[in-house]
Amino acid sequence: MRRKRIRRPKMSQMNVVPYIDVMLVLLIIFMVTTPLLSQGVKVSLPKASANALVQEKFTPIIVSVNAEGLYFLNIAGNPDLPITPATLSQSVRGALQQTPDRKVYVRGDQGVEYGKVVDAMVILQQAGAPSVGLMTDAAKDTSA
Repeated sequence: MRRKRIRRPKMSQMNVVPYIDVMLVLLIIFMVTTPLLSQGVKVSLPKASANALVQEKFTPIIVSVNAEGLYFLNIAGNPDLPITPATLSQSVRGALQQTPDRKVYVRGDQGVEYGKVVDAMVILQQAGAPSVGLMTDAAKDTSA
């Protein structure tokens, strides 16, 4: 008693469903991890070489960092006295609540550690500054 086996023709098509599943899983993984990779402080850098600033209605907020790493704020009661990071944050937050359109800049001494300038930018960002610009002096023409 032998059973007859019915022979089916071999499938000549590839089953792509597992590949689509893997692709969708990878897509989800990349979509979730991509925002985590962009760390740092957002800074609006100029798109052209050093142009003069346009006069604004309100005095811009300028945080200066001297060579010793001390912070100074131009809108403080006494701009020549150093202030703490907590005072800097509170002052900037209050000023931005009154006039949210104000520009915010950081002016760092050439000899200051880069970390101190970044710390100032982080404080400004946490205080509510939508963007922070960096100030420089005009370069002297040494080609003559």
